[in-house]
Amino acid sequence: MRSLASGFVWVVGLAVAGGAAAQEWKPVRNVDIVVASGAGGSSDRTARVVQKLLQANAAFPSVSVTNRPGGGGTVAWTYLAQQPGDPHFIATLSPTMVTNQLLGVSKLRYTDFTPLSIMLREYVLVSVSADSPITSGKALLERIRQAPSALSFAFSAAPGNHNHVVIGMIFKAAGADPKLSKVVIQKSGGDGAISVMGGHIDVLVGAPANVLPHIQAGKMRAIGLSAPQRQSGESAQIPTLREQGIDAVFYSWRGFLGAKDLTPAQIAFWDAAFAQAIQAEEWKQDLAKNAWAEDLKSAAETRKHLDSEQAQIAMMLGELGLLKR
Repeated sequence: MRSLASGFVWVVGLAVAGGAAAQEWKPVRNVDIVVASGAGGSSDRTARVVQKLLQANAAFPSVSVTNRPGGGGTVAWTYLAQQPGDPHFIATLSPTMVTNQLLGVSKLRYTDFTPLSIMLREYVLVSVSADSPITSGKALLERIRQAPSALSFAFSAAPGNHNHVVIGMIFKAAGADPKLSKVVIQKSGGDGAISVMGGHIDVLVGAPANVLPHIQAGKMRAIGLSAPQRQSGESAQIPTLREQGIDAVFYSWRGFLGAKDLTPAQIAFWDAAFAQAIQAEEWKQDLAKNAWAEDLKSAAETRKHLDSEQAQIAMMLGELGLLKR
């Protein structure tokens, strides 16, 4: 009986060890981070920061970044959809994926992929050129009230996204119809900043990191941030829109998704990889530099967040008159 029991324990031990080995996964070749926008924008910056952090993880043979701009992210996400079951490809994730589907820009939904993580939240900054007559949130509201379609607003990279929502909120605060706003879609926030500094666009609505260097250089002026209170780090001196009487609190979340049909072991690997990445001191420095707020969510938490965001964003776009009836 003792011999049989010992043999049973030995067999069970092999089975457990074999099961654990079967559940483990790590990359066997280069991992490509596909960016759903052009170079210089928020998604691109997020991808390149995470690239450096992942490359410091010995589990990765190598990590590359590939920009596939176009269609408000549709080009990149269509490419990812063509890699089913391959965990060596991940793509940047932002609210644009949700708004694209709601607005009919794309048929792709987050359910067509494997949501992997949300890494951070990014509030929206409203800014103008340094010589603009618009000097505050109050002045911006007055201009909109006088002539709702006179000012041009630049943002990237697709209609109906978080930047567009903030423009709608500002128009509502001014008592104007958001549908009257004159918007100009840019390939990236960097392109938008160049257009504003060149005098081609009146107002830029987008990521703080695209504008902070130009503000510090005296070439642009911050009007307000869509945060509930003033932030720390590089944007500490920027007033919020709320404190200027504009009820516009909204933020973009940024993370990553994988191709459809990833296995539990592959998802677990990515959960661990992202959790390890944010422990680096360099990550903390990048948060401050880019005016980001850390908001790590696991794959399971990201999926629940997207389910919630789908309903919330649909309601907001409807209220702002951006959804087709």
